[in-house]
Amino acid sequence: MKISQFMTALVMSAAILIPVAASGAPTFSKDVSPILQAKCQSCHEPGSIGPMSLVTYQDARPWARSIKNRVETRQMPPWHIDRSVGVQKFKNDMSLTDEQVATITAWVDGGALEGNPADFKLKPVATANFWAAERDGYGPPDLVIKAPEYTMPAVHQDEWWRPISDIPITEPRWVRMVEIRPSNVQARKILHHSIAYQILNPDNAAAVNTGIGGPRLSLSGSAAQAAADLVNRRPQLMEWAIGKGYDRYREGTGKMIMPGEKISWDQHIHAAGEAITGGSELGLWLYPKGQEPTKRSYLVGFTGLKNGTAGLDIPPNSIAYTEGFTLLRENTIITNFQPHFHLRGKAMMVEAIFPDGRTQVVSYVKDFNFNWMTNYIYADDAAPAFPKGTIIHVTAYYDNTKANKNNPDPDQWVGYGDRTVDEMAHAWMNVVYLSDAEYQTWLTEHKTPTQQ
Repeated sequence: MKISQFMTALVMSAAILIPVAASGAPTFSKDVSPILQAKCQSCHEPGSIGPMSLVTYQDARPWARSIKNRVETRQMPPWHIDRSVGVQKFKNDMSLTDEQVATITAWVDGGALEGNPADFKLKPVATANFWAAERDGYGPPDLVIKAPEYTMPAVHQDEWWRPISDIPITEPRWVRMVEIRPSNVQARKILHHSIAYQILNPDNAAAVNTGIGGPRLSLSGSAAQAAADLVNRRPQLMEWAIGKGYDRYREGTGKMIMPGEKISWDQHIHAAGEAITGGSELGLWLYPKGQEPTKRSYLVGFTGLKNGTAGLDIPPNSIAYTEGFTLLRENTIITNFQPHFHLRGKAMMVEAIFPDGRTQVVSYVKDFNFNWMTNYIYADDAAPAFPKGTIIHVTAYYDNTKANKNNPDPDQWVGYGDRTVDEMAHAWMNVVYLSDAEYQTWLTEHKTPTQQ
């Protein structure tokens, strides 16, 4: 073959082979960017909490292989609910479908091509500090309550900042959705959690949760139960922790706020290597006047510690577990699930033990990530209900080994405590109570094989 003929054949081969590899592959502009905009951009954009921006092709292309790994292993987006057990329908599902994962994988394997820039439709980048509920289409909050800010030095022990804020209303109002966020972008670096408690108007006594409690099924006596009861009966508008979004209450339910009430804050703040001033903001979305709900929603921290705080003692370089039991004194709908650990937390299972001994898995998070305290809000038609006398059983698993990338020191014993390097275990869940007649109606409308 002459050189000219050889070169012609080589060029033709290249012209055939290269486009064939790319022609069937998804492109960023047409196929991948809509997925990233819908499920990733809110965190991965300039000024947000993600470590890199994924807004443009130029932003995303250097991270292509990492993106493929994270979505194939279901590490990102941070939706770690087990897809095989428990409730599977959610109001705030940020997970990728199998088809979306396949599209991103094929994009990377096909060369991570940009495609036609004309196919790219830029989604506006959010302001530096945004409300997740507003991002998801619910509009801005009707009322914002800000905690006084705290200046955390660059190097310092953990602090718990507990100021009080007024609720600026002149008449009773019902809340349909609530969200806590750090008061500024920098505050995201120092705010570990924030809880907004209500200091009640005496006329709002029904905000106190009396449907949880009773004798604890443990060897520790009543002291631990009394402490848990006190926490859960204290009216809580919301608990927020790193990576959590908002609480959206079940349709027709909510929480009441009244004139004269205040917010008592419980904010865990830790040093981040630079002096930062920040705190919390509470956003409230209100029911329109004349559309008030008929049921109250209560926030409960179901314990994962059977023997109280003393029962949490994790040996060095070990895998461990604890479990806790809480008696439901009323017929109860559970409307969401948010597991809460610190750095050694690995997984959490919530089960219901019926009065007749049957068990039902409510939810299971099998790959907990401390940096993402994801709140799983059940769809109204999927939220489970249980009769009075049911026991909520929480099993918590811990990884105190070097295999846990979040573990600061696997050679340390770890006990219960509020510091980030300590550990705890509870499942934050909003609940709604039903009368016996309402529960029977619910059973008729939602009968499952386990309830027949």
